[in-house]
Amino acid sequence: MKKRTHPLRDFYVLWSTQSLSQLGSSMTGFALTLWLYEKTGSALSTAALTICTYAPYVFMSIFAGAIIDRLDKKKIMLNCDALAALTTLLVLILYRTDRLAVWHLYAINAFSGLMNTVQQPASEVTYTLIIPKEYYQKTSGLQSLSRSLVSIGNPMLASALYGLAGLTAVIAVDLLTFGIAFLSLMLFIDLPQIPSSDASEESFIQQVKEGLGFLRGTPLVLHVILFMAGVNLVASAFDAVLPALVIPRSGNSTLGIVTSCSGIAMALGSLIVSVMPKPRDRVRMIYWTMLLSLGIENFLLAFSRNPVIWCTGQVIGWLLVPVMSANENVIMRSSVPIHLQGRVYACRNTLQFFTIPLGLALGGFFVDHICEPLMEKYQTAEWLTLLFGSGKGSGAALMMFILGVAGILLCLVSGQKLKRYHYTE
Repeated sequence: MKKRTHPLRDFYVLWSTQSLSQLGSSMTGFALTLWLYEKTGSALSTAALTICTYAPYVFMSIFAGAIIDRLDKKKIMLNCDALAALTTLLVLILYRTDRLAVWHLYAINAFSGLMNTVQQPASEVTYTLIIPKEYYQKTSGLQSLSRSLVSIGNPMLASALYGLAGLTAVIAVDLLTFGIAFLSLMLFIDLPQIPSSDASEESFIQQVKEGLGFLRGTPLVLHVILFMAGVNLVASAFDAVLPALVIPRSGNSTLGIVTSCSGIAMALGSLIVSVMPKPRDRVRMIYWTMLLSLGIENFLLAFSRNPVIWCTGQVIGWLLVPVMSANENVIMRSSVPIHLQGRVYACRNTLQFFTIPLGLALGGFFVDHICEPLMEKYQTAEWLTLLFGSGKGSGAALMMFILGVAGILLCLVSGQKLKRYHYTE
């Protein structure tokens, strides 16, 4: 008699090993940031690493979907992971031979971002193939949990290992975790066949258009994606403003504590969503979680000069993010036919995430060139100083207030459209 296996056996193997590999990659990325800052002393130089990684992901994702739906998902993941590991090995060789230069890191990060453009949607389709539908919410919570733990743990682990043993040791750990994830995927994960479609007979451009066409013809999914693009715009502007609010008033160490609260909150939220019952309406759950997050957090940080309240705001703002993310994932996995998921997820990545670099730029610009000069000009206005304080950081507090208003308006306006749609199971 054939022994029955747990329905989430493949998910647990893939999720645990891929999460371990993500931790190793994140540690290398953080250690390279430390190395680069030691070499250049420039915050802009280190920020450019993220830009080089993110730009290909945002601008090329819409075309990657057509490639994903044509090819075997497991082979895509294996090949992309292998190429990414080779770039990490190249960094190690350049570093050990004392030839590593700043431009090498920019070029390598851009290439890694290009690989992720294909690998990430292929991974999403792979998870859909191995997860039974009734476990979509639970597994989404577990994925959010691992991302949260990686974001909390990688700076501490990378800093400690980099300080004790140098960049070589960090990269060695990265390559070890890659090997574990690569072999686990290759040897222990068997993906079911996707039902045949006409994808192989369509031209590349036709497949790209089909992904966009599906979104136009499925307004529920499209409006959720566009709503989340707006949320990302406000949230990324918040990320740019937060250091300008905290550092002038409490210093770098407080910023580290306040920032870590978001990761801790997401870890807790991930545990909650993995065990919570199915909501009556997933669209409304997405709307209400974001309304509470964008509204309460920004106002708490805008009107307070107390680090404890800042941390409280971070917890409130990020605790519900995994709940939102899990419900969006369930809607996407359940609404998009499996043979189209590569194209649709890739289009989603472009539409939903292009606002992140835009928000980062706008947040920094408004603080430096509008809000801080405005608060300095009107520093004698008692009602302004009562609300936002005085001196450096008061302009960032004003910007937090603006983001709070923008977040609420976004939710109220988008909510009128989202109210038309319901997603129940």
